[in-house]
Amino acid sequence: MSKDKPAAPVAEWPDLLALVDIALEEADSLGASQAEAAVSMDVGLSVTARLGEVETIEYHRDRGMAVTVYFGTHKGSASTSDLGADALRETVAKACSIARFTAEDACAGLADPADLAGEVPDLQLSHPWDLSPERACEMAIACEAAAMGVDARITNSEGASVGTHRGFRAYGNSYGFRGAYPGTVHSVSCAVLGSENGSMERDYWYSTARDWRELEDVAQVGRRSGERTVRRLGARKLATARLPVLFSPEVARGLIGHFVGAIRGGSQYRRASFLLDAAGERIFPDWFAISERPHLPRALASAPFDHEGVRTCDREIVEGGVLLGYVLSAYSARKLGLRTTGNAGGTHNLIVHGRGRDFEQMLALMGRGLLVTELMGQGVNGVTGDYSRGAAGFWVENGRIVHPVHEVTIAGNLKDMYRQIVEVGSDLDLRGGIRTGSILISEMTVAGD
Repeated sequence: MSKDKPAAPVAEWPDLLALVDIALEEADSLGASQAEAAVSMDVGLSVTARLGEVETIEYHRDRGMAVTVYFGTHKGSASTSDLGADALRETVAKACSIARFTAEDACAGLADPADLAGEVPDLQLSHPWDLSPERACEMAIACEAAAMGVDARITNSEGASVGTHRGFRAYGNSYGFRGAYPGTVHSVSCAVLGSENGSMERDYWYSTARDWRELEDVAQVGRRSGERTVRRLGARKLATARLPVLFSPEVARGLIGHFVGAIRGGSQYRRASFLLDAAGERIFPDWFAISERPHLPRALASAPFDHEGVRTCDREIVEGGVLLGYVLSAYSARKLGLRTTGNAGGTHNLIVHGRGRDFEQMLALMGRGLLVTELMGQGVNGVTGDYSRGAAGFWVENGRIVHPVHEVTIAGNLKDMYRQIVEVGSDLDLRGGIRTGSILISEMTVAGD
């Protein structure tokens, strides 16, 4: 990407903290006992090319403010995309009006002052990219061409996309907290279709990063999508059986995502979780661990503070297979009689620890079973833990991939699946907020013919 260069310093952001001040001052003048305001602005460029031609060029520019006010334990919220001073004041007035009609809630209110971030560390989250539409189009076309050139059996394309986005977020509340930071996310992706003997398969690949210089080369992204599609040609079904299942890293993160959903404060206080009241219990094998690392430089889920201004901190969520605590905002923490964990808005860089086996060693450890590389459908019940999803991937025999597999369903219960994790690979996928390698489960129901 030598033709590309960093963007000039962002000059178009208004003083977002000044807008926060306007909202908070208005809330105070209208008698609110507490108030908070968050302002965001985002700009971006997205280009998609298909079959050698540019299909879409989109320029994004979004902005908005959300305001929440409290009159004692009565809460009102309102939002606006107009950041003019008059519109901000009107939005605050609407929030105050709404608060008059809401029921009292003893847990409502701002995060406790002692939990608010004292400083905003620079996590190197902003790396603007001076990418012109013309250059983005060239890159998308080149990416798709690399995919189509992998094999003559690649006959169609869903397209290749190149995107660059940058934003700025500011938050403040009536306890005096003020914080703001910029961020960027850039991406390249491609999906193509192949056909052989009357059957058709599809696969994709993508790269995403805070710093555009850390993206995979567009030709490499295209080639990987093409190679992944070709290796799925000739896929077969399997006979229904109980088998070991190895989740590749890009789908393994979903298993951890279901776990996070079950330990969120909202799921706990609503009594709607298959891991209800599970803090202190062994959920995973005794070697298993999950860490949260919010301050990793340039990581996609890093943040200096959460959506309530609470400081983000390193923590161990699972250690020795034992769940050490929940994922809490200030409100859900109060509902549970606990303290916020700085997770209003979500988790920040969860790292699943394995014992050092690479992908080839994971295949050897499984020996015989199903390698899953794609999941379909939404058959996961967060209350019972029942899990049933369509899957595609590869049959593995003697630790080696033998042939592609499609049109099967894998099923189990998440509580059982977590206990039956045999190993987590060292082949970490860094393209999201959950960093995990491949995950091997000793046995699941694989339903086919």
